[in-house]
Amino acid sequence: MRIIPAIDIIDGKCVRLSKGDYDTKKVYSENPLEIAKAFEDNGINFLHVVDLDGAKAQQIINHKILEQICSKTNLKIDFGGGLKSDEDLKIAFESGANQITGGSIAVKQPEVFKGWLQKYGSDKIILGADCRDRKIATNGWTESADVDVVDFILDYEKEGASYVICTDISKDGMLAGTSNELYSEIIQKSKVKLIASGGVSCIQDLYLLHEMGCEGAIIGKAFYEGKITMKQLTEFINEIA
Repeated sequence: MRIIPAIDIIDGKCVRLSKGDYDTKKVYSENPLEIAKAFEDNGINFLHVVDLDGAKAQQIINHKILEQICSKTNLKIDFGGGLKSDEDLKIAFESGANQITGGSIAVKQPEVFKGWLQKYGSDKIILGADCRDRKIATNGWTESADVDVVDFILDYEKEGASYVICTDISKDGMLAGTSNELYSEIIQKSKVKLIASGGVSCIQDLYLLHEMGCEGAIIGKAFYEGKITMKQLTEFINEIA
């Protein structure tokens, strides 16, 4: 299972939110590159970067920070937040993203998202399946669609999607454990490479996600609040390797 720390960006700073609420913003670093380098220095190879300004603006905003991290580290970065057009994708990939995540676009403009899957391939395009009470949420989690998250994933699996980041918004940033029942259902009903996101509170949560069969786990607030240390992450990665 891949360990994928998250760097969420607002105004060029590394922040975390609770349940996606921008009013709960807490700044953890003025310099996302320094945070990224610290992860790399401790043996972590992957990074999840979210352009929260872009999610609100519905277009890529913080691509310069993405470019900076990509050019000054060897981290493999998946990038998301407000990617709505072919031009946004072009900018993200030219800035160095290894993969991009599309969530709202997959709900609101499915033909565009399917076109991305066909053009770039399923290894480059991650389906973002963010949900609240099992219903898919869009536009920086400010809107909900009347679509069940598991049905949403299964439909896109038929269209060729293989990577899925699933975030249970009620868990995100709450340090109260992950949505294991939902993740188990997705793993049982599909063959997608599931990346769990939201709610990781301690190192034990990572062991549970690994045992469950998740392909990856995104870690945010648990690391920034010291609930999981860099040493624990390094030991976990070595142990499951």
